[in-house]
Amino acid sequence: MSSDAELLETANRMIDAWNRMNWDDVMNLFSEDARLHSMMEAEPTVGQSAIRRRIEKLCESMTEVSIVVRNAAVVGDSVFLERVDGFVLDGRPGAMPVVGVLEIEDGKVREWREYYDRATLLRGMGLERDFVEDL
Repeated sequence: MSSDAELLETANRMIDAWNRMNWDDVMNLFSEDARLHSMMEAEPTVGQSAIRRRIEKLCESMTEVSIVVRNAAVVGDSVFLERVDGFVLDGRPGAMPVVGVLEIEDGKVREWREYYDRATLLRGMGLERDFVEDL
């Protein structure tokens, strides 16, 4: 089991990669069989290639990402992050309060669960329908 400091370091590297919009660095921090699950959706996205497709679809019109961590805590092998995810999408700024739980093993995220209000996110992105429908 990794130390709390090592788990937080992996989570911080993930947030940094998102803020730089470096999708290769983001993907390198996921395990091959990782799961990304927005909890308001029925099924998680499983595996690096599926996660990459989802992230690229989500971010294809974004010009900026600014994730600000308000609080972080480690419990067992999980890092809990209370955040505000800022973004600029099609020239329009938005922000979303989120809580994410990253289960980390050997320096890789094996599961990432996100808790947020989907309708607030879509409104903030200026979308009339959910981008997940296109995946």
